[in-house]
Amino acid sequence: MPEPVTGDQLVERLEALDVHAPRDKDYVYVKNAMETPGTPNSANELPSTAWESTLSISTAQQWEKELLQDPKACLVQSYHFIRYALAPGLSANRITQNRLALSALSGTDPKQVLTQRSATIADTQNFNVKIKLEGAPITNQRSSGRCWLFAATNVFRVAIMRRYNLKEFELSQSYLFFWDKLEKANYFLEQILDTTDEELDGRLVQTLMASPVGDGGQWDMVANLVEKYGLVPQNLYPDSHNAMNSSTMASLITTKLREDALELRRLASKSADPKSTLGSVKDKMMQEIHRILTIMLGPPPNPKKDMIWEYYDKDDKFGSLTTSPLGFASELSSKASVEANRGADVHELFSLVNDPRNAYGDLLSVSRLGNVIGLRGVRYVNVDMDTMKAACIAMLKAELPIFFGSDVGKFSDSKSGIMDPGLIDYELGFNIRLGLTKAQRLKTGESAMTHAMVLTAVHLDGDGMPVRWRVQNSWGEGAGTKGWFVMSDKWMDQFVYQAVVDPQFVSKETRDVLDKEPKVLPLWDPMGALA
Repeated sequence: MPEPVTGDQLVERLEALDVHAPRDKDYVYVKNAMETPGTPNSANELPSTAWESTLSISTAQQWEKELLQDPKACLVQSYHFIRYALAPGLSANRITQNRLALSALSGTDPKQVLTQRSATIADTQNFNVKIKLEGAPITNQRSSGRCWLFAATNVFRVAIMRRYNLKEFELSQSYLFFWDKLEKANYFLEQILDTTDEELDGRLVQTLMASPVGDGGQWDMVANLVEKYGLVPQNLYPDSHNAMNSSTMASLITTKLREDALELRRLASKSADPKSTLGSVKDKMMQEIHRILTIMLGPPPNPKKDMIWEYYDKDDKFGSLTTSPLGFASELSSKASVEANRGADVHELFSLVNDPRNAYGDLLSVSRLGNVIGLRGVRYVNVDMDTMKAACIAMLKAELPIFFGSDVGKFSDSKSGIMDPGLIDYELGFNIRLGLTKAQRLKTGESAMTHAMVLTAVHLDGDGMPVRWRVQNSWGEGAGTKGWFVMSDKWMDQFVYQAVVDPQFVSKETRDVLDKEPKVLPLWDPMGALA
């Protein structure tokens, strides 16, 4: 067994190999005697060789030999870029131990092995700015993609809890889910009829066909549903089995709508004015979708018909309210509700996004993305992260929760409830560095909005800068700390794309963007991803 190598000995050995360590680079370049003097301009610069279009088995075997014959494999070959800055006291233990990595990582989830203790210590549930009424209980979307509906109703419910002095309260996500599925089916058939001049196997029609009635959605979509159908307390329309386990229902409706789409295209090709002749065909198709939804979710309350909601407030005082779902929702804009909700009208909220591919100050929209024909499409005010975070901090100081969209699967752990780019050290395990920027992730399909949650607190340092954020998730109390997650500010910079804010907490310049003509992104753009 070779003797341990000290930091000084490592330096000597690297110098003997003719090492160049540019001051402005974070790698070390090793050159052999066959090379002409010089230093690479980037970590990607390698000698010119002929391009091989096929993978050679012998080459792969050679790579394996180099990887495993020496624990310090990154020192074996010339042109190897050592991913650690050469500094005084550098220990050989910092060079990746490939044999140890193979033993440790081949038989278990690498995320568990490579989780950094420093991140779990730093990302605590302690915050110096926190809204007093965060909303309870912790909700659970179960095996469904309804996070956007849960996040939105968890924002709405805080206003209702303040208005009626409640300790706990939950709105019916299933009520909005029912109408969203039906509206999306109608929206899909309208898009199909509007694209009959497009090729069936073209990108646009195929994108429409990919997910006619997916569970996901966006803030503007839930705003449409509330405007048209109102809100219902959860106990008046609770989750059915198929709301909590939506895949079978979604699959059935998707198959039916794809069949309907082909039939609509066939009939439209024979008609000079399809919309004037195919109304009864579409009505029959929609009636069949309504039948599936009603059988699987149960008949929802009538949006315009009175319902009776009975409750106990936090002082154990009984209350009763008779109103319709539309009346229940419109009450949130009443003077009494706005005053109770710290001057905020939840119906006035709008989306800020951070999309570094596009100019800040632009209004962004996505072509053919929506759910309710005749109401608003998806629209985003594109801002830098400082603007977004300043608005979020101001809202939290005003005791207001915030709906936000992020890529929750990146550098996060659902068990601990930690989201931090320093949580998992892939470099330690594999001697690779992941260096995509936020814009590059969007451009390459590496990242998009995949999940919606709610911010209820932030911890600020002595200079008033955010350190970490408190997140209310909708995965039940078994995830995170009894349902609560913590997000580092660095994670927010990299993986948060959207925050839904009250107009009073952004500048007039930002509000005026809503009056601009939007830049319309294609349907397949990552900003069209539905949380």
